[in-house]
Amino acid sequence: MCCSVDPKSLNGTIYNYHAKTLNESYTVNFSDLKGRSYTFQYAELNALHEQMKPLGLTILGFPCNQFGKQEPGQPHEILPGLKHVRPGNGFVPNFPLFEKGDVNGKDEQEVFTFLKSSCPPVGDLLGDPARLFWGPIKLSDIKWNFEKFLVGPDGKPVMRWHPSVSVSEVKADIHKHLIQLYTQQL
Repeated sequence: MCCSVDPKSLNGTIYNYHAKTLNESYTVNFSDLKGRSYTFQYAELNALHEQMKPLGLTILGFPCNQFGKQEPGQPHEILPGLKHVRPGNGFVPNFPLFEKGDVNGKDEQEVFTFLKSSCPPVGDLLGDPARLFWGPIKLSDIKWNFEKFLVGPDGKPVMRWHPSVSVSEVKADIHKHLIQLYTQQL
């Protein structure tokens, strides 16, 4: 789903935002990533990051516990959980994971307020309210873990995908976007 930024809503690019890394060792200013493209299921995302990094893609991961309480760990438990449990088998993400936080509701991180205001919702249904842990609930809310966004090199959101969309479909859309982007530059 394509996005557009309402200049009256929020700051116009992702470069106005920042987030702490998962281990809280430092804060990343998204302006430091200027000129790259971004999209927000672990092994497939690792492969996508590896394949498309030379083209300027950087994947950014934001752990969240608002969907069925699926990420209950403390920050220091998340990486070992990925390595030994889910997905396990020694998995280590090759892309940055940021501090766990809210992506919906009154305490949502500002970067998600920006992204959601820039891209239309990816569906009407949010799921079983008993498994959603935030309020107020809005149509534009992120539907579940692994909803993805693509932000162009100019910092403007380009696309948003439902959590059920496969990484291969996301990859195909990113390729189409990059071809369009590079064709416009010629």
